[in-house]
Amino acid sequence: MMSYEPGEIVEVPFPFVERPIQKVRPALVLSSPAFTQDSGVVVLAMITSARRSSWTSDVNIADWGEAGLRAPSVIRWKVFSIDVDLILNRRGALSPADQKQTSAGFCRCFAAYTAG
Repeated sequence: MMSYEPGEIVEVPFPFVERPIQKVRPALVLSSPAFTQDSGVVVLAMITSARRSSWTSDVNIADWGEAGLRAPSVIRWKVFSIDVDLILNRRGALSPADQKQTSAGFCRCFAAYTAG
């Protein structure tokens, strides 16, 4: 089983609800290798270059070329999980500066859960 680190950019097939086709899209690995090893699943966040729609929580990827992306892109907090075997390819990884921005964006978007 392949292992992926948080901050890596991978390619995955995205299905389209309105059409019976799939497109290959980049996604950001969020889960740890230990989680993937245990579950066989990788938790990912959407990466998009779409400029016509934006969310206030989008995180710009400044070093998009280093990350293996083909165009300026953002991390959009559409989070999903897929079977590790569906990952098609590794593209690259976020730069340390982009990792810092992404971590801050994640914390703004997802509150820590505490019981009680």
